[in-house]
Amino acid sequence: MISFGPVPSRRLGKSLGVNNIIASKTCSYACVYCQAGRTHIKTIKRDIFFKPEMIYRDVEKHISLLPPDSYPDYLTIVSNGEPTLDINLGRTIEFLQKTGIPVAVITNASLLVLDQVRDDLCRADLVSLKTDAADDKIWKKINRPDKNLDFENHLKSLLLFSAEYKGILCTESMIIDQLNDSPDHLERLAGIVKNINPRTAYLSVPTRPPSEKWVKMPDAGKLNTAWQIFSKKGINTELLTGFEGSETGSSGNIYEDILNITAVHPLREDSLLRLLEKNSADFGIVESLISQKLIKTVMYLDKKFFIREYHLSRNKSGNK
Repeated sequence: MISFGPVPSRRLGKSLGVNNIIASKTCSYACVYCQAGRTHIKTIKRDIFFKPEMIYRDVEKHISLLPPDSYPDYLTIVSNGEPTLDINLGRTIEFLQKTGIPVAVITNASLLVLDQVRDDLCRADLVSLKTDAADDKIWKKINRPDKNLDFENHLKSLLLFSAEYKGILCTESMIIDQLNDSPDHLERLAGIVKNINPRTAYLSVPTRPPSEKWVKMPDAGKLNTAWQIFSKKGINTELLTGFEGSETGSSGNIYEDILNITAVHPLREDSLLRLLEKNSADFGIVESLISQKLIKTVMYLDKKFFIREYHLSRNKSGNK
């Protein structure tokens, strides 16, 4: 299945995820904090992954299987990689809107330099843009972009999209200890976000296992400083620092649900146990997935998470 959940979202309520890039993680970035693991294929070339009609049929079927209390607030295109690499993104958004449910896209914003990408995203009801860095040096340290991307062009494209887009626009900045949490950097980053003029600027921290184990959360004092700096510039700012909750929706196929959710983000143990309970399923299913090396367990912040396990050789970009 291409869709998963709904999963509880701190931004979107009940979010039915749509993974339009089910393959080895394919992205224009290799962010040090990414919850989907390391980038296997780093590229800025847009490609065909699924036909929009196929995605729509999958989502429509998934929705039909949900109980009334799990009906999603948003269909959220959030991928095992960067969703705007899908050359059919615009048509997929239009197909999904036939359900009558608003469509959100979570993007790292790196491909906004392309006219067609901006046009595709303008069709969505809500767009969330990643804004982690205020300069080229920090951008390369945190996001590790494809070598063909340029930071100054990236900044210009953020402002261009902001001027063109008529839907709900948000930004999200991942704050990482000793990387982008200095007052000077936060002041400059807040200036960039102020010019983008989002409805809400979200400041988040790594709450799930990051791709690089050395990534750490900033302390509460630094987070408060970040919030104060953004708020003083007149930006509607919210902190995303807590656990979303364990109420994950189910399609009725527990095997597929676990695989599809963990392809996009790690499942905390309490969420997984709740999902099994809702499906009257035995933990043996999880043990089977582990023995098949389809998922694995990792510890992060004293909590156990279940994540997808991929067995791939090193690709041309050099990313695992």
